[in-house]
Order: sequence, then structure tokens, then C-alpha cells
Amino acid sequence: MENNQPAQTANKSGHFLSGLQKALLLVVVGAIIIAMVLGWYYLRLTKPMIRLKERKFTYFYIHTGSGFNAVKDSLVKKGYLTDPETFEWLARKKHYDQHVSPGRYRLTNGMHNNALVNLLRSGNQEPIRIIIQNVRNSAELAGKIGRQLEVDSAQLGQLFSDSNYLAKFGISPSSLFTLFIPNTYEFYWNTSGDQLFKRMFEEYEKFWTPERKRLAGTLHLSIPEVVTLASIVEKESNKKDEKPAIAGVYLNRLRKQIPLQADPTVIFAWNDYRIKRVFKRHTEINSPYNTYLHAGLPPGPICLPSINSVDAVLHALKHNYFYFCAREDLSGYHNFATDLDGHNKNAKKYQKALNKMNIR
Repeated sequence: MENNQPAQTANKSGHFLSGLQKALLLVVVGAIIIAMVLGWYYLRLTKPMIRLKERKFTYFYIHTGSGFNAVKDSLVKKGYLTDPETFEWLARKKHYDQHVSPGRYRLTNGMHNNALVNLLRSGNQEPIRIIIQNVRNSAELAGKIGRQLEVDSAQLGQLFSDSNYLAKFGISPSSLFTLFIPNTYEFYWNTSGDQLFKRMFEEYEKFWTPERKRLAGTLHLSIPEVVTLASIVEKESNKKDEKPAIAGVYLNRLRKQIPLQADPTVIFAWNDYRIKRVFKRHTEINSPYNTYLHAGLPPGPICLPSINSVDAVLHALKHNYFYFCAREDLSGYHNFATDLDGHNKNAKKYQKALNKMNIR
């Protein structure tokens, strides 16, 4: 029995070492599998996904109401995705397929999966800078905005002519431009027509400070009337230093109930901006905007006036002039007159200059 005991001990020790080795092997194999899975997952997260060829970035647009499949198909159609299957796998893992946000997104060349999905899922889109100025009529304004936002010009045009809708903002179709303050604004691409109006109303309220309202009151004009007169001043001169004097002429005429006889209103009535010289035949058009036939201000602005023109009306010069005519040197400035005789003399000099240049 003494001879058998060491053999049994050695056998038990051998079994013990074998079990330890198996456990270590399982740990190593498990670690390798986990590392492979994590590596595979990491590669899917960080794999360069966006391919823009020679461009550094581009803008990708997701329309309102679009679902995940539409987004994926659009990315594929534009050739941006290098691996659509990987993108879809990660997007579904992160539940982006259930939370698609419309908008305008900035994609960079080489952007990886995780960054792409996170960007689209966040709704963190790039705003668009829109310059609202130098607009003649509501159709032109609708086109200008509609070309840059998701809402199209036809939809905006309907709002611009909807009396019931505009009444919520205290305006009518003819006084639409009262609400729009010329400036540069940032909008999200998917801004709706209603959101646009609400933003413009906020800007309107900021612009019409108590001081500006007070100045309008001293002129006995409402805000829409100030903007309407400013639109005429805008079209009469592009000389900032002369606008208050021109505004003063029209205010003098309004006080004396003399027809404004403003050529820009006649051009607006004809809706023909090719007219360079207004003749008597032009002033006979039957339109409420024809200030040769109708006394007082026209029904509304004839353009979107600049802030400078609005302030020129509010700070109009006080003088005794009732007439003005473009200077014969064609500098853009005007000669002013207190009576018709003086005005006719100025007009003859200007007409002579136009005839000499064959401007008809």
C-alpha cells in the first residue's frame, strides 16, 4: 500500500493542472471572441462612410415627412454611402429609423458611420442665410424665399394673399411688406410658411420701437402708411442723404391734399419695370396705385423699402418744397421747387438731358 500512495497523489495533481489549463484556455478564447466582436463593432462605428470625391463637404436635405428608407435611398442615389448595409445596421441599432428629423445637414468627406447617424438623429441642421431686400412685389418675395427654403413659392403666395390669415398679424395683402423688415436672417431649411410669418412678426415688433411709433404718430401716419410712403421714397432716390428731403415733399403734399404724382407708383400700376420715362399716357391708367389720378397714399407699399427709407420718412426734413425733379446732370440727385413754375423749369432741363441721350 505504501507503493501505491505516491501514484494516486501524482494522478490527482495531473487532473488538477488539466482543469486549470482548460479554464485558462476558455478565458483566452472568450477574450479573443470578445475582442473580435468589439473590433468588428468598432470598425462599423468608425468606418469612413461618406464619399464626396473632391469636395470637402456637401449639404444633404431631408424633406418633411420622409421616413428612414427615403433617407437611406437618397444617400445611396447621390452616391454618398460607401456601405449602405453598415449604415442601416447602425441606424437601426441607434433607433434613428424611428426618429427621422427633416432639415439641411452638412456632411463632410470621410465622415464615419457613428458621426453620420448621430448628426442625422440629432436634428442639428445647418441654417440658411436669407437676405430680404430689393423686392418689388409679393410674387418676387415668395420666389426669393421659396428658392431657398423647403416651402415653395406657390404655398407662400397663397399665404401672402390670404386676408384671413394675414389679419392675425394686423396686415392685409396690400400691406404685406409692412411685416417684412429688410435684413439678413437665418432660417432652418424646413421652416414652414407659418413659422416664417411668426418670425417676421417678431422682427417687426423689435423694429417698431416706441420711439419709431412716436415719430409715426407725430406725422399722423399709421405704420403701414409710413412703410407705403417709404416705398415711394425708396424708388425715387438711392441717395441716402437726399431721402429725408424727398419724404418732406410728399408729406407737404399729403397735408395740403395735393396728389402725390409719384412716377414710381405709375410704373407699379403698369407692372412694367422697363419704363424709364413716364409720359402722360402712362399717368392715365385706371389703378388705385396711380397717384396722378388718386389723391393720398396708394393702398400699400410699391416695393419692400429699406430701413433707411423708413427712417427717412420718420425723420423727414421740414421745408416748403412741393416739387422735385431729377437733376439734368443725371447724378441721381434732384432739384427741388416750391411752386409749379420753378418745377417746370427744372423739368425742362431734365427732359432736355434725356432727349439728348435718346432716353424714351
